[in-house]
Amino acid sequence: MKTINTNWYIVAGAPCSGKTEAIKNLSSLGYDITPEIPRIIIDAEMRNGKTVEEIRRDEAEFQKRILQMKIKIENELSPKQITFIDDGGIPACIAYFEIAGLNPKMVIKEARKRKYKGIFFLERLPYKKDYARIEDIKTADKLEKLLLKTYQNLGYKVILVPVKPTGERIKFILNKLNLSG
Repeated sequence: MKTINTNWYIVAGAPCSGKTEAIKNLSSLGYDITPEIPRIIIDAEMRNGKTVEEIRRDEAEFQKRILQMKIKIENELSPKQITFIDDGGIPACIAYFEIAGLNPKMVIKEARKRKYKGIFFLERLPYKKDYARIEDIKTADKLEKLLLKTYQNLGYKVILVPVKPTGERIKFILNKLNLSG
């Protein structure tokens, strides 16, 4: 299996770590980004009249849908273009598959098809429940540990982004990349 080297940076973290806010800020600075896939799915289903509970009743199927959409989006990205990937990219699916009781073997294989340029792991902010989030604080803690372990097991050096105002987090990320913002 040939691995594609990319100029993609994953913005990762547990629920309530500020990933999407960071991505929005990077986009406003002109960087290419990918959207938060679970919310795209949830928002589309809610427009069709479903509740979050109905959408996520079968968590395994929900996670499979997320993986399929992430694969589709990443397959359409240019490996040469600097891109910031929201929601942990394909590797995050490994942890979510484990939480949902699924075997992540196929996800691991898919994650290894790409070599991401870097992983920025945002330390978690105070936990807040919202319309799309069903995880409780205990599950969020477990996910945080699983996500970190996932990236490390894939051989990545994870860059921890400390809790600071969003603008300072973006400066931290761009400074690590020697990019100006």
